[in-house]
Amino acid sequence: MGLADQVNEWLLSEALGEPKLEQLFYRLCIKLLGIGIPISRARLNWPTLHPLFRAEMISWDRENREATLDHFNHQDSNTEAWQASPLRHMLENDLKILRRRLTGPGRLVDFRLLEGLAADGFTDYLALRTEFKQPGKGIESRGSGIIAIWACDRDGGFTEEDLSILQEIQRSLALVSKSIIQQQITTNIVETYLGRQAGRSVLEGNIRLGDGATTKALVWYSDLRGSTHLTASLPSDDFLALLNDYFECAARPAIRAGGEVLAFIGDAVLIVFPMETRAEGEQLAGKVLQATAESFEMRNAVNAVRRERGEAEIAFGIGLNVGKVVFGNIGVPERLAFTVIGSTVTEVERIEKLTKTLDVTVLATARVAELLPGRWSSVGAHELAGVADKVELFTPQDCGGTALKAAAE
Repeated sequence: MGLADQVNEWLLSEALGEPKLEQLFYRLCIKLLGIGIPISRARLNWPTLHPLFRAEMISWDRENREATLDHFNHQDSNTEAWQASPLRHMLENDLKILRRRLTGPGRLVDFRLLEGLAADGFTDYLALRTEFKQPGKGIESRGSGIIAIWACDRDGGFTEEDLSILQEIQRSLALVSKSIIQQQITTNIVETYLGRQAGRSVLEGNIRLGDGATTKALVWYSDLRGSTHLTASLPSDDFLALLNDYFECAARPAIRAGGEVLAFIGDAVLIVFPMETRAEGEQLAGKVLQATAESFEMRNAVNAVRRERGEAEIAFGIGLNVGKVVFGNIGVPERLAFTVIGSTVTEVERIEKLTKTLDVTVLATARVAELLPGRWSSVGAHELAGVADKVELFTPQDCGGTALKAAAE
């Protein structure tokens, strides 16, 4: 068995496990060094489907003990570095191979990156591109596939045998990479649209109508105020921009505090914080209370910018409740939604509606307030639609002034 065959066999066996791609790429680099391929720098690039990132890259250098994973934001495609990169040149010209000698008689340094590599003592550069054929457009229109880049600093660069081995293992590397990348893209998409916990549950096979579990949770519900007027008075693009500003204020601090966004319901957002023990609940309640303050600080900052632009301002309330909830699939077998249901959720929606009536921005039940004694003030008992007895509600003591005072509607 030749050297290339040995590496191909090893790559295919690795694909049967569940390796992280950066770990596999690191081991591949070490294996190539072990069979005499003089690589001193390696990169693996691919486009991805992710709301924040357009592409990812694994970097390895000979002196490093591990490979690192980097992400490139969508806006990075307009940077000067990308516009002048050899990878962009390969994609735009549909090149499968780009080889440059960086020293000697055949020296060709026609990209800024290569100038830097040559200055650092590298002698040879080889980039190999393999496309992934996929149904539909998807990310194929942006160059779906991988680009593996190998560089060395040995005098004379790569030999013909080195180049042959690197090209022979490219298809196996692409096959293994595709398997891992597609799994990660699936996870990205599912978690983006369903949330982290719900997405994980779906990927674990809970995809039947009625699949679910009961747990105790702190539930956060927020609703945009004046949405009917805003919808009628604003162009659709302006209203969508306002909605996204609002959701950033209403959800971002809760996510940072460990909450899971389970649903955007029109112009409302439902977030859950699972909890098991009282000690866990007390710690969680402190984080959530701080997150509510941050939400309205963000609102104030966003509204200042919107006022300068002559745009409509944002107002919203937040309701908090603690109790048993059911995570599960509802709907019909052909179209399911993974969400949270139960009286705790029904109550918190109605509690939030009272924030406008009571001229506060945060209202919580006694079950929330008792987790942080001394941090809440009672606003009295109030009727909730569908609830037999009046429910005593609370608003934060130390956040009831400037930060949480309701904006004028």
